[in-house]
Amino acid sequence: MRILAAISGGVDSAVAAARLVRAGADVVGAHLRTGVERAGEAAGGARSCCGADDARDARAVAAKLGIPFYVVDVQDSFAGVIDEFITEYAAGRTPIPCVRCNTDVKFGRLREIAAGLGAEAVATGHYARTEQGADGRWRLLRSADERKDQTYMLFQLDQEQLAASRFPLGESVKDEVREEARALGFDVADKPDSQELCFVPATGHRSFLGERAPDQVVPGVFVDEDGQEVGRHDGAIGFTRGQRRGLPAVGEPRYVRHVEPATGRVTIAARPALLQTEVHVNAVNWIDRPAPPAGTRIAAQVRHRHATPLRPAEVEVGAGGDLQVRYAEPVFALTPGQAFVAYVGERVLCGGTIDRVGEDEARPQAQSARSEDLEDPAETKEAPRS
Repeated sequence: MRILAAISGGVDSAVAAARLVRAGADVVGAHLRTGVERAGEAAGGARSCCGADDARDARAVAAKLGIPFYVVDVQDSFAGVIDEFITEYAAGRTPIPCVRCNTDVKFGRLREIAAGLGAEAVATGHYARTEQGADGRWRLLRSADERKDQTYMLFQLDQEQLAASRFPLGESVKDEVREEARALGFDVADKPDSQELCFVPATGHRSFLGERAPDQVVPGVFVDEDGQEVGRHDGAIGFTRGQRRGLPAVGEPRYVRHVEPATGRVTIAARPALLQTEVHVNAVNWIDRPAPPAGTRIAAQVRHRHATPLRPAEVEVGAGGDLQVRYAEPVFALTPGQAFVAYVGERVLCGGTIDRVGEDEARPQAQSARSEDLEDPAETKEAPRS
């Protein structure tokens, strides 16, 4: 089988490609040119993944493996990722562009290129797993390394994309991957993980937004929960719910609670005001089955930010397919625009985007459903993992 391996220039994608070669696959390497590269480093700094140095590292990996290597221009597709990032912040929301990049670029545009090269699948260095159920549908499963699990970023993948995806690192932990890279003689074996947004400069995302959308930068005021002015700022766009840095000192620590970029008004509050138990989620993608009927309630473990631990919650399906989520305990700084992902055991059940936070007064009558009611009995047996 021919597989197109996305090689970013980091250790994870290098080892993923090496494992495919060792397994006997016909591997073709590809590095994405997004248009944000700068000489010496990516826009996001040395801990990003799209710099000129990363392209050279990716080429060196391919050469060591003896596989064909292409630099793929995805600037047009990636421009949509940046545009959405700006639009969401301009609306007072906090976007997560990596989700859009995975869906539209890595498993969208790159899959089209793979087809043109005669490749049947696209492989990446994501820490995630897939398996095909007895009904033929593909599941997305958490990785063996819970600390590195990246299924939160992959919840928008559809069945066609999952079927054509390969995640060679899904059963491994990070330390094993680095050790394997050293044994293979890869120069990237000890390269730091990329953790910054690749298109945001070292000066930060608010600076980037000011450069790319100057008409959206509206100077304004910080106000407390009583609406009293407590400070001023040079532009509300880019502030995010739960943020503490960059706020006026008013005694007890305060955090951003609400952002109105159009008026320049940023409301700040003490921590208890940002503790919530409910969120409304839209744009929901159910991974391996159709959405359950409206009113269904599911006990799940959920994640609302990539680095946060799983939390117990009840997920209720609304009449329009949206979700009303009720956490077992209050959570700090649930944020509109961020991804929300629900899990049953190791399986990704569904994911969507947090639309609003707080009580939803219009609740439909709901029927109770246990999470195991969504499992097909034939699928509960252990299945081979890809």
